[in-house]
Amino acid sequence: MSDSTLAGRTIVVTGAARGLGRAFAETLGRRGARVWIADVLEEGRATAASLRAEGVDAEFARVDLRDEASVAELAATVTARGPVYGLVNNAARADGVGGKRIDEITPAEWDDVMSVNVRGTWLVSRAFVPGMIASGEGRIVNLGSDAALFGSSRLAHYITSKGAVAALTRAMATDLGPFGVCVNTVSPGLTETEAAANIPAARHELYRSNRSLDRVQQPSDVTGLVGFLMSPEASYITGQQVVVNGGFVFH
Repeated sequence: MSDSTLAGRTIVVTGAARGLGRAFAETLGRRGARVWIADVLEEGRATAASLRAEGVDAEFARVDLRDEASVAELAATVTARGPVYGLVNNAARADGVGGKRIDEITPAEWDDVMSVNVRGTWLVSRAFVPGMIASGEGRIVNLGSDAALFGSSRLAHYITSKGAVAALTRAMATDLGPFGVCVNTVSPGLTETEAAANIPAARHELYRSNRSLDRVQQPSDVTGLVGFLMSPEASYITGQQVVVNGGFVFH
């Protein structure tokens, strides 16, 4: 373990079977937290086992963010093992949703993205917030996207969902501040994960040629910020959106 900043804390990371979510779980676990890998993918079970082999206290719980009963079951399973201090709302429908103009997106496609990215973020937060209120402390990090700040083409439903997440963060911060719960948005740029392999080369080039920092963005560029926002040092930061994209978008 690199430090014990989060020793004794339980943190739930949604969409943590792979990609950025897994990287968040690993970073938080290395700082002493017990991390719950919450994902619809059974692959999350192997991820938890792999992290345990690395010395991280990790557990897996399956959840479908589109299903209120599934989210309630997740909360019951996790809280039965102790109070939850932190939540990283990372899960989102992103891979494979792009490529259509606003008038080409079907209502079903629109609703699918919104049901996970916005409603799912709200449902999971809603399930764990009462425990945080009862304990008088807590940290929630919602994952946004820098795409919501520059209006990337052919991604209207995804961009709208991530703009809504940033707005939801501000509302949550206002509601929960009196109870000692901090809520922030972290908005990464295009990051080198498994999902990035499915993104068109032109979009990769757009980032590469326009970043102030001329290199590919790695998960480690984002995980440290999330670790900080979960830490005691961030106890007076709430309602903010922090963009991590190497200077592609200034915010």
